[in-house]
Amino acid sequence: MGAFHHLSVLPEEVIRLLAPESGKTYLDGTLGGGGHSALILEKAPAAFLIGMDRDQEALAAAGKRLSRFGQQVSLIHSDFAGMAAELEQRGITGLDGFILDLGVSSHQLDTKERGFSFQQDAPLDMRMDISRGETAADLLSEVPEQELEKIISEYGEERWARRIAAFIVKERDLEPITTTFRLVDIIKGAVPKATWDERIHPATRTFQALRIAVNSELESLERGMRAALDLLKPGGRGVIISFHSLEDRIVKHIFREYAEGCTCPRQLPLCVCGTLPRVKLLTGRPVTATTDEINQNPRARSAKLRAVEKV
Repeated sequence: MGAFHHLSVLPEEVIRLLAPESGKTYLDGTLGGGGHSALILEKAPAAFLIGMDRDQEALAAAGKRLSRFGQQVSLIHSDFAGMAAELEQRGITGLDGFILDLGVSSHQLDTKERGFSFQQDAPLDMRMDISRGETAADLLSEVPEQELEKIISEYGEERWARRIAAFIVKERDLEPITTTFRLVDIIKGAVPKATWDERIHPATRTFQALRIAVNSELESLERGMRAALDLLKPGGRGVIISFHSLEDRIVKHIFREYAEGCTCPRQLPLCVCGTLPRVKLLTGRPVTATTDEINQNPRARSAKLRAVEKV
């Protein structure tokens, strides 16, 4: 395993909106290299932090980084979607705050053998937890063409999804697709060269779609968000950073649902459901990175931060 490197995005904004306090309990549900967690514990020296990640390499690296905080830190190898059961097992019934920094880490992209990047030839894996589940190669070998088109279209928002799916199915019948570069070559053949965008590699959206599908990222986000919001104590805050429109759409929708409360049809003159708002929005619009941060950390360019407070 190489050195784990990952710059935490929007660090100042996370701390400002999370507002951590000593003696309280916080969850970093996407621990990564532990950057956000270290900032939380530095800001609130007597706080207790639960760090959760499905990537064992991330947990190992974060454990070293956070070792100076001793018993203030508890690390859990798990997808944050399962946080409710994981925390209940440990007797934790409420949170004073949580942070979710979504998407793939710099370390995962740069580690060749993980198969996340279309810029390095490697086994087509893409699992965030390499100890379980199907790889991207497995998915490509099994999924029917129509379902593959749907994955690429919906998760990658790729206009050429139908052609790409057809080309993949044709090629896999000749030989299994097991490496990143073979998949890249198939995608390049499927996407008309005249339509290539100089700013975006033609394989970008398909690789994103496969990664999301392999790791069930959108389903995990919805389950994890609802669990975290339900665990928040009154006055507790939740901060989520997303990196593409599909994630941000889910975050925005669920935050708004919890903030609005009433579920009655709009045509009713009075509320009859009695559902009260459970959070208040702290960010009307998503917070984005400054030019200075983007220059230092290009990954921050697409980051969108939204935050709420439990009422």
